[in-house]
Amino acid sequence: MRHALIFAAGLGERMRPLTEHTPKPLLRVGGKPLIAWHLEKLAAAGVYYVVINTSHLAEQFPATLGDGSRWGLRIRYAYEGPTPLETGGGMLNALPLLGPEPFLVVSGDVWCDADFAALPAEPRGLVHLLMTDNPAHHPHGDFRLDAASQLHDDGEPRLTYSGIGVFRHELLDSWREAVGTAPGIDAEPPRFKLRPLLEAAMAHGKMDGSHHHGAWTDVGTPQRLAELETWLSSSRPP
Repeated sequence: MRHALIFAAGLGERMRPLTEHTPKPLLRVGGKPLIAWHLEKLAAAGVYYVVINTSHLAEQFPATLGDGSRWGLRIRYAYEGPTPLETGGGMLNALPLLGPEPFLVVSGDVWCDADFAALPAEPRGLVHLLMTDNPAHHPHGDFRLDAASQLHDDGEPRLTYSGIGVFRHELLDSWREAVGTAPGIDAEPPRFKLRPLLEAAMAHGKMDGSHHHGAWTDVGTPQRLAELETWLSSSRPP
């Protein structure tokens, strides 16, 4: 994989007041912005071109990260306007900036020690998701991973989507059919969630995954940010 998309357009409402003046992915942890951990790992995995979607306090991203050259990357910014486009709309908006090959997707508000280079460069279907054990704040998980590495929206046990995966452009080909009549689809640009597209891919057996057994955390609250900071300085699992 040579291209990647980092979701960084969220409002960070659960992180207030920390995000009133700083976008969540730019909050510092372990001595650097949260998003910098991803950029380092992407560069180490051989990615050279990164698209970062932005909305809330968007001007801070290029001011902080520049053009990516300090990591050996080329960064482009996909501004979504003052209202974030959700994950599906954000991916659709960024798609013209990404090459035709499958691309790596990373949520800007997670921290994970996974090796991005270990993810498949060519998913068997449309999507490959990195799954993780269910955290305390999401005990019921998202999808079931079977012995053949296929993902399902039913049955037990379930795992949690880490916010990291490999996607093919073709996942977006039938986005209107998958999303249906959800609010925001007729906006310009359209605004919709990614989940219906994942469900459609699963229904056709075109979404698989792998189970990450290492460290991962959704840095969604000030408390979890503080816990991650403590772990990074003490080597205790988050």
